[in-house]
Amino acid sequence: MTHLLALLFFFKASPAAAALPAERIQAAAAYSSSHGGHAFLVMQNGKVLHESYANGHARGMTHRIYSGTKAFWCLAALAAEKDGLVNLDEPVSATLTEWKADKRRSQITVRQLLDFSSGLPPMFGLHENTFKDRTAAALKVPVAGTPGRSFIYGPASLQVWHELLARKLREKGQTPTRYLERKVLSAVDLGPQRYLPDQKGAPLLASGFMLTARQWAELGQWVVKHKEVQGALKGSANPAYGLGFWNNHAASSTAREVDVEAMLDRPWAGQSWRGACISRAAPADMLACIGSYGQRLYIVPSQKLVIVRLAQDKKPNDALMLKLLFSVGTPVR
Repeated sequence: MTHLLALLFFFKASPAAAALPAERIQAAAAYSSSHGGHAFLVMQNGKVLHESYANGHARGMTHRIYSGTKAFWCLAALAAEKDGLVNLDEPVSATLTEWKADKRRSQITVRQLLDFSSGLPPMFGLHENTFKDRTAAALKVPVAGTPGRSFIYGPASLQVWHELLARKLREKGQTPTRYLERKVLSAVDLGPQRYLPDQKGAPLLASGFMLTARQWAELGQWVVKHKEVQGALKGSANPAYGLGFWNNHAASSTAREVDVEAMLDRPWAGQSWRGACISRAAPADMLACIGSYGQRLYIVPSQKLVIVRLAQDKKPNDALMLKLLFSVGTPVR
């Protein structure tokens, strides 16, 4: 078997989690739709508890998930490590040998590319569909931060990861896109995606996928079932982010709730992630894929819970929406 599912440890079923109360789900769904939400899907113990569509959206319609795309490419890195293709803690320069002579680039590891702690600047211009050569631009851009210490969120690091994986696969006659499809997308019943290639054919790893709510939920279901994957999604320079997923590890009654999209709008040097959580009310083991303009995939492994929220150009207040789901007696706004 070639699926990523078959490459990881055997998963034993555990008892079903207590169902999330229907009134809380309805409150969160109402909040979502009143704030531009298109879809709201809640699955628990592998079953749909709630599915609603609003504001002109309907079940079966695909939707841009923007940065939700990143998680799929990071899971490809876990598959590549399992296959023995790469060690996430090896220096990138072991494969991209042109980096060996550069004092700062030679320090960067594969994991740092995936955690956005490589020190490379974001290079948001790489998002442009008409970009001539994303790979060449990302490989040559001067390092802006300290590798391993600076969290700089943007497409450049992932484009370097794509080139590294391409070189690893070249002798096998494979491509990163095909590898992603065989090892990751097929494991969650997805086929080829919208890759937004540049003029040289390199896909954009930071964004591009279009999924239905149920399709995105399949990724969440898969993560719920694989504890070893959950354990790999740890933060580094930003303790709230690791390998394509945001986390709620710092959640407590006194934690600092952060609006992730708003924080990312700041210049990277002015962002503050220390002690940050997504929601004080949500469980600390919650993971999230956060896409621009309100696209959300929340995963709570301890409750076998997956929530998808799709929207059009309007983000929610994550802390408030999750408080409606997880706090008893919270009024609907």
